[in-house]
Amino acid sequence: MRIYVVDNGGQWTHREWRVLRELGVETKMIPNTTPFEEIEDLDGLVLSGGAPRIGLSAEKMGNNREYLEKADYPIMGICAGHQFMALVFGGDAKPSEVPEFGETRVYIDEHDDIFKGLPESIIAWESHNDEVTSLPEGFVSLAHSDNCKVQAMRHRERPLFGLQFHPEVNNTEYGKEIFANFVDICRRWRHE
Repeated sequence: MRIYVVDNGGQWTHREWRVLRELGVETKMIPNTTPFEEIEDLDGLVLSGGAPRIGLSAEKMGNNREYLEKADYPIMGICAGHQFMALVFGGDAKPSEVPEFGETRVYIDEHDDIFKGLPESIIAWESHNDEVTSLPEGFVSLAHSDNCKVQAMRHRERPLFGLQFHPEVNNTEYGKEIFANFVDICRRWRHE
């Protein structure tokens, strides 16, 4: 099982790598300039968060667009990766009316595979000035908070998932379980 982490300059990218390693996954962090041909045979990919506003800056997201358009395996975008995923597929991401930093209660609206086994709400760690303001066509919202209507989303047909919050940070409840669910999604995808 090989799931790599695309480094978009986020402050916690190494934690995403560490959680995957703790779950027994073969993983490494790769620059977002890595050619797609070098990662086309993976089992999954995590698009990390980034510096403030990077999710709205296509030129700073390297080859993430190509990964999203070409990969047929599961991809999970976190924070900037989530926002950029929305933009690539025709949704929108803009400055938040109320930026979220620190612990925030996230309400799970759809217990999709990524939230399998989780309660109705969790405390999650946030660090964002921007958010998804319009879902792309073909995507559904899975969770919200009081100040952000799209805390999580997924594509209806492709295994593409976006999370506004940071499941890799210890302050997020059930963060490791979310990563374990993503690993299970990747494992099932490989066997289908």
